[in-house]
Formats: sequence, structure tokens, C-alpha cells
Amino acid sequence: MRLLSLFLLACTTLASAGEPATAPDKPGFDAALAQRTGADDYGMRRYVLVILRTGPTPVMDPEARKAMFAGHMANIQRLSKSGQLALAGPFDDTGGDWRGLFVFAVDDIDQARALVATDPVIASGEMVAEYHRWYGSAATLLVAGLHETLARKAL
Repeated sequence: MRLLSLFLLACTTLASAGEPATAPDKPGFDAALAQRTGADDYGMRRYVLVILRTGPTPVMDPEARKAMFAGHMANIQRLSKSGQLALAGPFDDTGGDWRGLFVFAVDDIDQARALVATDPVIASGEMVAEYHRWYGSAATLLVAGLHETLARKAL
């Protein structure tokens, strides 16, 4: 009987020798938050980064321009509240053609294109978009909620 037990122990040890041991969760790991943000084991996730650049048809009429940018801001707020837009903001390069960026928490570029198409600055031709896959911290999704607690005034 003892010989059989030793044999079974040896077989079990050999069978599991090629399998990596499961490491315990890192201290401070929040499984619920990781799941909510779509984090992988490294706390990262896939996004689509969109660079907004100056387009071919700038809107010159002051009233139309004001309305277009009001719609642009409303669209940003809508997409952020839906959880699809993780990050957005303008570039501070005066004179360059890079205008701003979006970081979308979507799986592919086609989904990001559909969301960007809803923006008045794109529809008018004021801006055009470049799309890039990006792998970044899943915590990026938490920025919009944190921003709300920091903003003294509404955009």
C-alpha cells in the first residue's frame, strides 16, 4: 500500500511539473474593480486612441462654429457617461494641426469610427480622425469619474 501511495505521489508530481504554479493575487488587488474596468492580469486593457487633426473644411461662420463646438462638447459628455470614452482633451499646440484626442474603451477601430462619426467637428469636416490601437492601464476608465470630483465648473 505504501508503495502504491509513493507511486501515485510521484505520478502527480510529474504530471504537474510542466504547469506553472498559480501565483497568489498581489496585495491590494481589487478583483471587482478589475472586472468592472475590463483589466487583464496586468491591470491593462485594449483601447482605441484617436488623434483629431485639422480637417479640410474649417467652419468659418462664428455662430455655426460656436454651435458645432457646443455639439462637440455635448457629444464628449454623452460618450463619457456611456463608458465608451475613457479620456478626451485638446492639444495645446498653437499652430500645429493636432487638435485633440479621444481614448475609447472599445474592442476595435470600426467601433471607434462609428462613435467618432457622431461628433459635429468630424461631420462638418472641421477635424479628421486617425485611429490607433492602444494597450494601457484599465485605470484610465476611472479618469472621467475622478474628473467630476475635481471640476469646479462644468465644461
